[in-house]
Parts: sequence; structure tokens; C-alpha cells
Amino acid sequence: MWYEYYSETIILPFYRRGNWVLIFIYCILTALFFKAYGGFKLGYLKKTDMLYSQIISMVCINIIAYFMISLIGRDFMPFLPVVYLTFTDFGVIAIWTVLSGKLYFLLYPPRKLIILYGSRQAVSLILKMTQRVDKYMICESISISEPPEKIRELILKYEGVIICDIPEIQRNEYLRFCFEKSVRVYIVPEISDIIIRGSEDIRLFDTPLLLCRNYGLTAEQQILKRLFDIIFSLIAVVMLSPVMIVSAFAVKLCDGGNVFYKQKRLTRDGKEFYVYKFRSMIADAEKNGIKLASENDDRITPVGKILRKFRIDEFPQLFNILVGDMSVVGPRPERPELTEIYKKDMPEFIFRLKVKAGLTGYAQVTGVYDTSPADKLKMDLMYIENYSFRMDLQIILMTIKTMFFPAKNNSDINNVFPEEEKKDI
Repeated sequence: MWYEYYSETIILPFYRRGNWVLIFIYCILTALFFKAYGGFKLGYLKKTDMLYSQIISMVCINIIAYFMISLIGRDFMPFLPVVYLTFTDFGVIAIWTVLSGKLYFLLYPPRKLIILYGSRQAVSLILKMTQRVDKYMICESISISEPPEKIRELILKYEGVIICDIPEIQRNEYLRFCFEKSVRVYIVPEISDIIIRGSEDIRLFDTPLLLCRNYGLTAEQQILKRLFDIIFSLIAVVMLSPVMIVSAFAVKLCDGGNVFYKQKRLTRDGKEFYVYKFRSMIADAEKNGIKLASENDDRITPVGKILRKFRIDEFPQLFNILVGDMSVVGPRPERPELTEIYKKDMPEFIFRLKVKAGLTGYAQVTGVYDTSPADKLKMDLMYIENYSFRMDLQIILMTIKTMFFPAKNNSDINNVFPEEEKKDI
């Protein structure tokens, strides 16, 4: 594309090394964006996620390349060649994703695993892992109540073990055993594990220490995040204003009720604020008390179903971001009443209030509609403990995908297996 359409048309054409440098820069950009957005995670991501990551990467790369070429040419150069290049990239990526996936499956067949469980929570995990038969093959399960000798003997028969919801002391014992025998271990993390993962390695003379700061984002991160929130929300309000105007008219014409719906939520440090949405339910939807919405909730209006499907009902929260109550990315704001309910079973639920609530979040792009509050809490804490500006950008890009390609519900996954098979598991 460079040689055919641009190289000879710039004021001072490049020769040899100049062209090579430009191509080298393009390759470096490709490597950086693929690294940032998971384009190299072959075998780890599903084919659809892999394809999406690479397509998003190529779109970003080619936009930067176009402006770089225009800068070199000292004028806005024709953009159609870059469009042709981008669609060619899409074709190559699609073919490469399919072929490389098949090759990976041949070279690295699914690992034969055993699951060591302590409660019925393991059933849900097994059902989820069966959706990745290209990567995991759960051959056997065993309860932690079985004799230790039997458990160790079974573990050594397989390539890996999944440890799910067993007491910490026993978990550490089997973890050390697997480390000694070089057996791969998959662990369902506890809250304390996530906090430790976000710690900083330091050394006191000859003694290693792990420093858990536990105060959310640093001052520098908060300033950068706030600047990004203001810029992003301003641009988004301008670009999405036609969609919001049409949505407002549609909500009003549907049943004549209020266009907006406001609800008290919690943000950083437990501060209360009103979150705004386009109304997607009938008026007085909670006259009989608080009830979490389900995907097929009969209280949702016909217009509301469309707004919810594409997350358009959340767009008014851009104004919440502008005034500083929310951030673009962060844990989704929860209602004070539900927070109190969750705290009874999960006292750690308040940990997610160490940062501002977000329009989108890690739990929203990695979970599904009916992900449990406990799993959402873990994902929110993973975000807080491993925060970076790059992670925010990744979550925003993944949000675009979930708007058009929402993940299956856990209820859909559960329906894969009849009840009798679940009992056997």
C-alpha cells in the first residue's frame, strides 16, 4: 500500500532505508497493539475474542499509520488505500485465526484435568469450563473429604488439577505438593489472594516483603483518570447526542411516562449520588419492593429491551461522569440497600468502594448478565489491584464488543446439561 499509493506522491520521496524504516515502524505498532489487546493470546482466548482483539488492533494501527503518512506528506493524503488495506487485514486475520487455532489444537490438545472441590460451587465452574473443550478436559472430580493419599494419587494421574473452594490450610498443602511434582494448578481465588496479587515486591535487607497499600489508586492515577473521564465523556456526549435524542423520544412515545429514571447509588468511599438512565421498565416497576432485573423480565418495555440490549439506557451516565460522580471505567455503582444485603454474606463487598463507580467495568466485559455478586466482586478487586491506564482502554474496547455481541448467561450454560448429569458431576 505504501509503495503503490503514497511513496512516490510525497514531496520528498523516501528511498530504500527510508521506506524500510516506515515499514519497521508499522511492524512495531502492530506488535505493540497486538500485545496490548491480546492479539497474541493464541489458545487462551476464544476464536471470536481473538478475532475481535486483532481487528480492533488493526483499526487502531491503520488510523495511526494514515496520520503518520499524512504528516510525512505534509497534507491529508487519500484515505481509501488505508481502507482497502484494513479490509485486506480483516481477511488475513480471519484466515489466520481459523488456521492457527486448528494448528494450536493439534500441537497442544486439551489438558486432562481433575477437580478437587469442597462445595457445590464446583458444579458451576465445571459447566463453564466445558465451554472451552479446546482447552480443558475435566476427566474426574474428587471431594476434599476423601483421604489425602487417594487425592495425591489421583492428582498424579492427570496433567493438572483445579482447586475450588477448599479450606486454606489444605489448599496450601496440595499447592506445595503440586509444585514439588510439577503438576499444573488452577485455583479459584479468594479475596485475600486477589489483594496479595496486587502487592508490591520489596526487600528489607535480606528479607523479602509484600507491600499491600490498600488505598485504591495513587494521586497520579486519579488525576490522569479524571482528565481522561472529562475528555472522553465530552466527546461521547457530542457523538452520541443523536442516538440519545432518538432514544428519549422512543421512551416517551412507548407509554408516555418519564424519559429518565434516577436511582440512588454508591461511589467512592460510600458517597451516595443519583445515577441517571433512560427508563427501560414500566412505571412503578418496584412498587412491590426491590427486585433485581433478569434478562427476560416482564417489567421491561419493548423499547427498553432494545435500549438494554445495546446498553443505550446507560448513556445518560456520561453526565454523571462529567460532574465527577462516576468514572468511565470502574466497578458498576450499586444501590445502598443491596450493598447492605451483600455485606451480610460478603463483608469484603465494601472494598470495591475504594475507587469511583464506572460506566463500564472489568466485571461487565468479562462476566455475563447473571454473574454472581461474589464473582463480580472478585473481578472488581482484580481491576482495582491491577489498575493501569492501558487496562482502562482495553475495557472500553471490550465494552464495544459486548454491546453488539453479549456473552451467554450462566443459565444458558446450565441448560447444556440435564439435571441428572449435573448430579453426576
